[in-house]
Amino acid sequence: MAIGTQALATVELDSYDDARLVDELKRAKEELFNLRFQSATGQLDSHGRIRAVKRDIARIYTVLRERELGIRATPEPVVAEKTAKKAAKKEAPAEPAAEAAAETEEKN
Repeated sequence: MAIGTQALATVELDSYDDARLVDELKRAKEELFNLRFQSATGQLDSHGRIRAVKRDIARIYTVLRERELGIRATPEPVVAEKTAKKAAKKEAPAEPAAEAAAETEEKN
């Protein structure tokens, strides 16, 4: 992989929703600011880290822009899928009860 953070590989960024990408972007920009400050004061140990963080920022911007243009798909919310499955399970037992109630009303 190119220089950068292992956790922010393009494959990993594909699984993030837009809000989390914006949070990661904010975090990376704060880190870059701190690294530049350390560099200016002569306290920076690893100058390669600045380059890695810049690449992470560029990678996040690329993923956001590709989603905006429709080139890259936005992941489906995981919470919605779990909620839909729970709703389907709740509806399934309710249908036989509704049918039984309808049959009882027809008999009366």
